[in-house]
Amino acid sequence: MEEVSAKLCGVRLSAQKARLVVNLIRGKSVNRALEILKFTSKKAAKFINQTLKTVMYNAKNNKGMNIEKLIISAIWITDGKTFKRSLPRSKGRTDIIRNRTCHINIKVTELII
Repeated sequence: MEEVSAKLCGVRLSAQKARLVVNLIRGKSVNRALEILKFTSKKAAKFINQTLKTVMYNAKNNKGMNIEKLIISAIWITDGKTFKRSLPRSKGRTDIIRNRTCHINIKVTELII
């Protein structure tokens, strides 16, 4: 059973927020996952949709798999770099602003009946 994967690195989004959307589509067929992402009103849905389409086209063009039979075998989010900025506050203090990033990893496999 062959697997095809795609990875999107450095998405300007926290991993915690992206995992909320990933949990909706884990284990579903690719077409069903695209429908779910289309009606999900989270910022992460746009990036996950983009990565899912990439892995679909990789499976079709590189491995010759049938898109209709693809299922998401594995999908996970990992933490990326955290950009740190400082914000001046009163009395000479500063607060740290953390701009978090994440990596989106998707693997699909062809369902054999």
